[in-house]
Amino acid sequence: MDKGKIIFVVDDDPFVTSLIKKRFTSEGYNVETFNYGEDCIKAMSQKPDLVILDYYFTKPGQQVMNGMEVFDRIKEIYPDVIVIMLSGQEKGEIVLELARKGIDDYVIKDNNLLDNLSVSIKDLLG
Repeated sequence: MDKGKIIFVVDDDPFVTSLIKKRFTSEGYNVETFNYGEDCIKAMSQKPDLVILDYYFTKPGQQVMNGMEVFDRIKEIYPDVIVIMLSGQEKGEIVLELARKGIDDYVIKDNNLLDNLSVSIKDLLG
């Protein structure tokens, strides 16, 4: 496995971002975390190898882009970047929409999140 790859994690839940950062930093990846998609988009010039993106964002008192909007924007700028979408949703129509849009993988936020992400990242980054 090629260590030193850059992974961006975008989630408004600090618990989730810290768990993911801890796990994949220990596996040798450079992990950057962002609370909102807007911040991730500003940092895309760092050319991450992979973006782990939450589907649903909330910011009290403010409109923020949802994961789908962030995905569209990222792919406009960097069409080749690998994106894994995270979600607490298991709704089939959301998964289908993501697949149609060309998302590389979809991981459900559950007790197996880190292990499922690990499998996905190894598959996608080789």
